[in-house]
Amino acid sequence: MHIVVCIKQVPDSAQIRVHPVTNTIMRQGVPTIINPYDLFALEEAMRLRDKFGGEVTVLTMGPPSAEDSLRKALTYGADRAVLLTDRFFAGSDTLATSFALATAITKIGETYGVPDLVFTGKQTIDGDTAQVGPGIAKRLGLIQVTYVAKVADFDPAARTITLERRAEGGTQVLKSKLPCLVAMLEATNEIRRGSMENALRAARAEVVKWSAKDAGVQDMSKCGLKGSPTIVKRVFAPSARAEKAKFIEAPEGGNLADALIAEVFARQPNLEADLTALARGF
Repeated sequence: MHIVVCIKQVPDSAQIRVHPVTNTIMRQGVPTIINPYDLFALEEAMRLRDKFGGEVTVLTMGPPSAEDSLRKALTYGADRAVLLTDRFFAGSDTLATSFALATAITKIGETYGVPDLVFTGKQTIDGDTAQVGPGIAKRLGLIQVTYVAKVADFDPAARTITLERRAEGGTQVLKSKLPCLVAMLEATNEIRRGSMENALRAARAEVVKWSAKDAGVQDMSKCGLKGSPTIVKRVFAPSARAEKAKFIEAPEGGNLADALIAEVFARQPNLEADLTALARGF
């Protein structure tokens, strides 16, 4: 069995800066981490490998410094790491990113064996779009299951996987044929501690580095800013509200909820009449 896990090196969310001209995230000089959602995907992939055998390949697209995150993934226990890095990928939106990663996964399949599963995190903390995983699945023609909270069962002989998917109002239990793409939610498992053996192996391991050409990208117009139709018009921090919060205390012998409702009606003089009219409509 071969599992590919897509991870991303992201800036520490507390120190994100935005370029004033391009409106893209400035990553130089900012501390980076592995996207937290991707760690849950990596752990789930390694649990399946540990139980049923096979290999886990981690893949990321980014600058040369993204090698640090790949080595961290090797420390956790991944078997192989592939870095997709090229100046043509700079400024990619989710459409261009999914194109590049899907192309690289195809190349990984040709080189190391066709993957039975592709794992991703639900989203990244720098973009928050949750679009790249589904985009990869669409380009590769894979079944996709998103918002996955648990891998309930895996049958390598029947080539099926049963997943618990969090949905509005409850949980869906879905069975999918392989190959498929699984996008994991947060807090679905606990990432293991890297062993000393894996840490030493990660330090010595060769991280496979592919340029756009190496990965098999033939149409460069689909990469980077040229292949990114998304335009960010403006990025700004919301201004602080001039009005300060008011601390409301319950009157002696009174009820705090009543005091809060009275304050709301005092600040919104038309609210009571609006609610009365709405109630009459029912």
